[in-house]
Amino acid sequence: MESSDISSSEEHTPSDTAALPHLVIQLIQCQRCSRPLRNPLRLPCGNSVCRECLPASRPRTGITYPVAEGRDQEFTCFWKGNKACVGDHCVGDCSADVLLGKLVGLFEEILGSEATNVPQNWSEDDGPSLQWKTDGQSQDGTCVAGGIYKLALEGRFPSDACEVIYGGSTTPAGSIQDQDLLHFQTLRDSLRAELDCQVCYSLVLDPMTTPCGHTFCRTCVARVLDHTDLCPICRRKLGMPNDLQSEPINQTVARLIDYFFPEQISVRRETSAQDEAGPDFEKNLPLFVCTLAFPTMPTFLHVFEPRYRLMIRRVLANGNGKFGMVMYNRQGRLQIGQMRDAPFMQYGTLLMIERYELLPDGRSLVVATGVSRFKIVESGMLDGYHIAKTERVDDISLAEEERLESTETSANGVNALPEVNESGRPLDSIPTQQLLLSAKEFISNQRRSGAPWLHPRVMLAYGPVPTDAARFPWWFASILPISEEEKYPILAATSVRERLKVSAKWARQLEARDW
Repeated sequence: MESSDISSSEEHTPSDTAALPHLVIQLIQCQRCSRPLRNPLRLPCGNSVCRECLPASRPRTGITYPVAEGRDQEFTCFWKGNKACVGDHCVGDCSADVLLGKLVGLFEEILGSEATNVPQNWSEDDGPSLQWKTDGQSQDGTCVAGGIYKLALEGRFPSDACEVIYGGSTTPAGSIQDQDLLHFQTLRDSLRAELDCQVCYSLVLDPMTTPCGHTFCRTCVARVLDHTDLCPICRRKLGMPNDLQSEPINQTVARLIDYFFPEQISVRRETSAQDEAGPDFEKNLPLFVCTLAFPTMPTFLHVFEPRYRLMIRRVLANGNGKFGMVMYNRQGRLQIGQMRDAPFMQYGTLLMIERYELLPDGRSLVVATGVSRFKIVESGMLDGYHIAKTERVDDISLAEEERLESTETSANGVNALPEVNESGRPLDSIPTQQLLLSAKEFISNQRRSGAPWLHPRVMLAYGPVPTDAARFPWWFASILPISEEEKYPILAATSVRERLKVSAKWARQLEARDW
């Protein structure tokens, strides 16, 4: 892609994009080698880099959770520019980017022919000369036969080049500009064919790339996570947090979309904003005031009160199948704001009905599974039962989770997993994985002693002891024979480590009791 006698400008519109070929090329350049991305990796900050340009890694200390390949190594990100990153990234959080790999391949297919198929009668001086600045310093002019893409392939055109000036060319200017427009339109059409989300089948909005390398709209990933933890394309486990608002989007794909399809993506944003502003069931969430429920765990209900019969019928009729479960404020705990006079606690669990059996006399048996947690902002009454406006409660990011463990254990002089769990040690000093192991050891000891709360019927209802540290506290709280008031604090805890410390505390307290 070339042009003659044209000065660059930071302001551009779709109509003049083809006149600024360097801006198009810079969309896919690696900031480390300045070449078009090769085997692109998505970094945790949302930017992209060639796989071979990933910086050297170093060991991470004071981190035991989660146990996964690549989580024991880290590197310092070098990304700069509008989306600068100066943080440290875990190697295990970098993943292949399938979509970006396809998009860069289209650049190679369409623009690569320009770089290799130079007319035989062209000399090195036939291409336009270029001048640019990097870090405020002017670079010597360079003559190119084959376009800026060829320069980029050779790593001779900096990814951060600015104030690019296109000099004269001995070839007819009109033919070069016509060729630029043709290349741009062909590239644009080819890119558009690859940029539909495979969940909603519309242009990807706020592209989010999963650990398995596939890219969807951010809202589409959130909808998928409401029902399953499997990728819609490859069916691998996603392993992503439910709260995606704090997760960075794929910056490279987003820049490509904004550059090539500004009008289409603007319409998508407006439509999405209207959808989000529409009726939201969770803004008027029906509340079942009864007991504690936990995410991923089943809750078994015998519905006999008329108000709750009506509520469950409405929940089923609207096709959503969701309602909130909160426990009574039996101890009259002081709560602030709108919750001051509420008869129930502020934190609860969103449940989805899995099985429903209507009995002849109108009563019903319901099995519901915990989906997520919420915090009540406002509450009211509807036909005898409570409804509430809620805010979703999600965990801190995985990076913050690991930082929390490293900070706490390092402050207490612990950098490795201890071989034995000393019952008297402060919980803050114990590595996360050891907290899980100590709670599981307590369960094993109780099972050997024939504890009735570990009866086979209980295990059949709630499943075997989870190996997943994130799920274990919910399972443990579901079966443990302690009061709901003691269990309630884990609903508000926003890290796996905090919930495991609470679990370990329960185990210590129960071991000290006379069973």
